[in-house]
Amino acid sequence: MKNVKEKFFRYIKIDTKSDPESKTTPSTQKQFDLAIKLKTEMEMLGLKDITLTEKCYLSATLPSNIDIDIPVVGFISHIDTAPDTSGTNVSPQIIENYKGDDIILNKDENILLSPNDFPELKKYIGQTIVTTNGKTLLGADDKAGIAEIMTAIEYLINNPEIKHGKIKIGFTPDEEIGRGADFFNVEKFGADFAYTMDGGEIGELEYENFNAASLSVEVVGRNVHPGTAKNQMINSLQVAMDFNNKLPATQRPEHTEGYEGFFHPIQMSGNINKTNIEYLIRDHDKIEFENKKKLAQDIANDINKKYNKNIITVDITDNYYNMAEKIQPVMHIIDYARIAMEEANIKPLIKPIRGGTDGSRLSYMGLPCPNIFTGGHNFHGIYEYIPINSMEKATEVIVNICKNLAK
Repeated sequence: MKNVKEKFFRYIKIDTKSDPESKTTPSTQKQFDLAIKLKTEMEMLGLKDITLTEKCYLSATLPSNIDIDIPVVGFISHIDTAPDTSGTNVSPQIIENYKGDDIILNKDENILLSPNDFPELKKYIGQTIVTTNGKTLLGADDKAGIAEIMTAIEYLINNPEIKHGKIKIGFTPDEEIGRGADFFNVEKFGADFAYTMDGGEIGELEYENFNAASLSVEVVGRNVHPGTAKNQMINSLQVAMDFNNKLPATQRPEHTEGYEGFFHPIQMSGNINKTNIEYLIRDHDKIEFENKKKLAQDIANDINKKYNKNIITVDITDNYYNMAEKIQPVMHIIDYARIAMEEANIKPLIKPIRGGTDGSRLSYMGLPCPNIFTGGHNFHGIYEYIPINSMEKATEVIVNICKNLAK
């Protein structure tokens, strides 16, 4: 289990950032740089059915070493890292025997990873923590998951006395931009169920996630010289702000937690003539999710009625749904993971994901796929970090699931 750190460090050196503006799959060709490296490692381990598709989906099989038929389990992680922050020239820092104080990420720019801002750091006093250098993300989302899966598979190969059934592993591109399952061949993958190794802190076990939609708002205004604008000008910027202000202020990410949903503006551009705003709509509850979409449309209708013309249009696209609907009929796969954690002396933290995962879409594609922790914190930015012990424990959980299925 100890070599998970070495694998992780190798993988994060490879820039695999995805690109939401790209129309190709993968969205960036550099994701192949890691996929090809992983394929070579799989071949050296002697895995079977190794396939790397032209869309950068990599899969392989560890054959069963028992004589009875048991369910085929899969483990899945994604190759890409988030497009928000640079993933080039990642230079991790190793903080051994963490004392619970501020960690200097970048001395020149006075960037600190502080328990005053991130109190969960205190949980890892005495442990070894890997951080960024304050200039890039770390890439634990989801190269930690890849390292944990590869380490667990290598451990099982090197310890053949551990009995297990057939195990499938899969690595996908473009999860961070919502396309990770677009070309995933569930039938060819051939697992009865799977787990995405894509969660956060140690112990996380998740089978509920947001229902998700994207909301595009376009406002078309009318520009008139401001000196003669009375009762003539329609300033699209003002109308767009009016739309945003009519959304519930309490339903924003910064004011919500747990099962509470939100409207999240992520991009705005415009001028007097035309303004566009892009939103994320999220809610765990299907009825509340539908109500949020209806509210956005109703606000637009009211604004159009006020101006007696269609100056604002909204386009709402569903992205993914709460996988709880597909997992609840097969809750024994949650029990497998829970027991595996308890055997590793980990307290399971069963809670909803305030986000999405490939597992959500895969569950609706016929592959029940809850989410297990990788151990990382503060994904997607310069404050990202991961304790080495958490990665080793995640690897142990994978091994425990595999051997317990064979009992």
